[in-house]
Amino acid sequence: MTAPSLTLLRQFALIVLALGIVPLASSNEPGPAQPRSAITRDAAQARVIVKYKTDSGLMRALSATSAGGARPQHAEALSRRLALRLADGRVLGSRTQGLRGAGLTSSQLAAKLAAQTDVEWAVPDERRYISALTNDPLLPGGQVPPVTPTVGQWYLRAPDNTAVSAINAVDAWDTTTGSASITIAVLDTGVRFDHPDLAAKLHPGYDFVQADAAGNDATSGRDDDASDPGDWTTVNQCQPGEPAKASSWHGTQVAGLIGAATNNGVGMAGVGRNVMVLPVRVLGRCGGSDSDIIAAARWAAGLSSDVGSGLPVVNPHPAKVINMSFGSTGTCPPQYRDLLTELNAAGVSVVVAAGNENGLAVNVPANCAGAIAVAGLRHVGTKVGYSSIGPQVALAAPAGNCVNLVGPCLYPLLTTVNSSTTTPQAGINTYTDSGDPTLGTSFSAPLVAGTIGLMLSANPALTPAQVTAVLKSTARVFPTSGGESAATICHAPNGVDQLECYCTTDTCGAGMLDTARAVVMALTPPAIVATPVTSAGVGGGGGGGALDWVWLAGLGAAALAAWLWRLRAAAGSGSV
Repeated sequence: MTAPSLTLLRQFALIVLALGIVPLASSNEPGPAQPRSAITRDAAQARVIVKYKTDSGLMRALSATSAGGARPQHAEALSRRLALRLADGRVLGSRTQGLRGAGLTSSQLAAKLAAQTDVEWAVPDERRYISALTNDPLLPGGQVPPVTPTVGQWYLRAPDNTAVSAINAVDAWDTTTGSASITIAVLDTGVRFDHPDLAAKLHPGYDFVQADAAGNDATSGRDDDASDPGDWTTVNQCQPGEPAKASSWHGTQVAGLIGAATNNGVGMAGVGRNVMVLPVRVLGRCGGSDSDIIAAARWAAGLSSDVGSGLPVVNPHPAKVINMSFGSTGTCPPQYRDLLTELNAAGVSVVVAAGNENGLAVNVPANCAGAIAVAGLRHVGTKVGYSSIGPQVALAAPAGNCVNLVGPCLYPLLTTVNSSTTTPQAGINTYTDSGDPTLGTSFSAPLVAGTIGLMLSANPALTPAQVTAVLKSTARVFPTSGGESAATICHAPNGVDQLECYCTTDTCGAGMLDTARAVVMALTPPAIVATPVTSAGVGGGGGGGALDWVWLAGLGAAALAAWLWRLRAAAGSGSV
């Protein structure tokens, strides 16, 4: 590091100290998640647990008058002292008891007791809740063949020594099960409205695929039918030398991960549980065009009623989250840069798959500023071989992997699908399994989108910047062991494939998605403050520059959560 850089960092440190702010651990090493707020039993019927000090007057008096040893039962004495109606509860230890009171809340009684010199601590006697799986039969592990994968929906459960990258959506549901007022738009191939785990979870949506050949549906051009007619292709149909492909039902798979009907006794669970999905068809045979995608995104967000038919169509269910599980190689072009800026300004978070380029650079539009780019992980937390990586990635989530070369795929992402290879067929709406596994960063992204749906259900006032900050600051640290013996540390993309590797915050984002932590923090999100500090001579050449520094502080009086800095060159001095 050069001398000017060291000087600049010292100046920055002095500014931070002068403001009384002390940086905590880096944002990829957050503290433990907090459970759902416990609920005190009765608003005006106080119940508390209190522990008395060893040498307190109350305990000395009780010891002197108790033949069988001191049993803390001090309601009568405390009633006289506090002029309250108190009753003894259970004895919970040699110096601990329960107390009940009337005419005040548990928190109020606990505060009064805690202020007494005899009391070591006093807390409300609160309710706790079980964290149980829903009754969706495919969510638990231990599935019995022929049902596969045998691990079920491993990616939604709490992480353990095997499924290190699991996102813990199950515990997030203790805080919120999602709200039907929150809509997540899925820009994709459309969806199968007749799937039993999606039928009640979908808004009507729209079909924005303009080209008839790509559309592959019965009507010409854009229309109000967002159902997926299948995107199968014949040999050479998309480009010379390309083989025929079966229908992917890609949009149906993405929609299931986000919002499959949950706790309904059928099939699978969705991350967002009760959030609604808006299917917006932008992809057909051979992909989709930018003009269709941009028009669809603006319509999905409620920014436009222009669907290209000549008649305006208002979107009655504007989305606060848009999922884009598609892309292509290249640098971020101006049309997507402007689109992301407009969507973010309108309060819309845009989640994009990083790409499946074997460790090469992040795809468009995931590499555009304002996108929440998501990389893919194996079950053990290492980068899955096919995932793209780079500094534009916000965080990483499970993408599905098989581990084994022979036999059924072990860790795919189970989700909704139609099993036809061409056009959809009634009665064969089903779920992907180990024989036809769901793999790809296309399916990491909806896990993040569904998480954001839960976050907004808990706190609809979150801005896109706060959403991103919460996701990053609650992400769990990447593991440094557990992968295959050939796995090394991931490095910046250099044009050469890199398969499984150990993620860093420079390559795979802030860490591994933790849905439960993110939803809890969404209740009290960070305030985001950005202040440029100009320093003459920084950046070389004596031209000056600026240090853009950002701190993420909890609202109110909470302590600093994280800090970031970036050196920005002065105009005309070149990049730093």
